[in-house]
Amino acid sequence: MTTKEEIIKVIRQLPDDATLEDAIEKLYLLHKVERGNGQADAGEKISQEEARRQMERKT
Repeated sequence: MTTKEEIIKVIRQLPDDATLEDAIEKLYLLHKVERGNGQADAGEKISQEEARRQMERKT
């Protein structure tokens, strides 16, 4: 599925009373997931334990 098709799919899944902010949030989530998948495919990933350590340092 192309990026454009993914965007259209996300927009179509929004309720009729969705706001522009709702759409932007969903599209940003799609962007983050695609970026993460690309990083994982490129071998740029960390273990779950390392992710937890990083999250603990941020809080």
